[in-house]
Amino acid sequence: MTTRTTETAITRWLLSSSHIPDIARADWQDGRPAVLRTGGAYDAVRMPQELVHAAVGCTGPDQVSAALAEALDGPVICQPGSWYYALVPAGTCGTWRSPLGVVRGTGGWLGIPRTDRSEPTAVAPYWAVPVQTAGKLCSADAVAELLDDGRKRVEALAP
Repeated sequence: MTTRTTETAITRWLLSSSHIPDIARADWQDGRPAVLRTGGAYDAVRMPQELVHAAVGCTGPDQVSAALAEALDGPVICQPGSWYYALVPAGTCGTWRSPLGVVRGTGGWLGIPRTDRSEPTAVAPYWAVPVQTAGKLCSADAVAELLDDGRKRVEALAP
């Protein structure tokens, strides 16, 4: 559980990539994700749902969230039905070598849910692993390893 001070720090950190944070705040207030730039405070690795579910060995939102929290130890957004986005250090775009995930870095954009949106939904993005501390990110190496584990498990099941 986050305190009000921690939540404020996290919100400021997430909004630090926006030139007009009031627009993002208005989106959050209206229940929409804020479309924020990547490449400043964080990059984001887009991970295919199929590989994530294979890597963690489950598909239930609560179980996936718990497994991702343990494996990645950083914030992850779920876009139901398609992708997960692991927030990773800025600059990951320039060093990423895995073909299994796509990094959004400088010049990229990402729909960021409000910090308290951690309940699974059918269509709207939510925090599968919420931000616990401003600036705490997933390790890019851990994300690449998770995706590789998922690929191996999918390939093991292929006929």
